[in-house]
Amino acid sequence: MAGFRLLSRLAIVFAFLLLPVFQQTATAEPAELAGKVIRIYDGDTIEVESVGKVRLIGIDVPEFKASQRDRFYQRQNISPDTLRRTARRARMFNIDHARGERVRLSLDHQFRDRYDRVLAYVHLPDGQLLNRLLLEAGLASVYRRFKFRLKDDFLNAEAEARRHGVGMWQKQ
Repeated sequence: MAGFRLLSRLAIVFAFLLLPVFQQTATAEPAELAGKVIRIYDGDTIEVESVGKVRLIGIDVPEFKASQRDRFYQRQNISPDTLRRTARRARMFNIDHARGERVRLSLDHQFRDRYDRVLAYVHLPDGQLLNRLLLEAGLASVYRRFKFRLKDDFLNAEAEARRHGVGMWQKQ
C-alpha cells in the first residue's frame, strides 16, 4: 500500500511538472506552417490547405472595387482605373506563381488579423517571398500601419518599383 501511495504522489508531481509544457504548446502559435495553395482570393489573400485563409503580411493590394483604402493610392496620383487593373493583375500574379504550389509560411509577432486570417510571409518552392515579389512588380504597396519584421526591406522594394515605374507606379 505504501508503494502505491508513493507512486501516486510521484505521478501527481510529474503531472504538475509537465503541466507548463502542455499549456505552452497548447497556447503558443507555431512559428512556421506549410501547405498547398488551394485558392487565390485576391492579391493579398490566399487559402492554404490545412491552414485556412492567409493574409500576406506587410503588403496591401488595391481592391477590385473602389473603397476607402483607395485614398492612399489617390494621394500617390494613381487613378481608380489603374487601381482596379492592379487588383486584377495581382490576383493573376498569385495564380501564376502560387496556386497549386506547396508553400512555407513564416509568421511574425501577430498570428491572426481581425478577420481571423493567418498573417504570414509566403515562401514559394524556389525560396522567393511572394509578398516581396508583389512589391517588386508594382502590384502592392507596403502596409505602413503596423510593425512587422521585414518592413524596411519591403519599403526598399516598393521604392525600387516606384523608381523604375513598375506596375501601378508607372507614369500615367
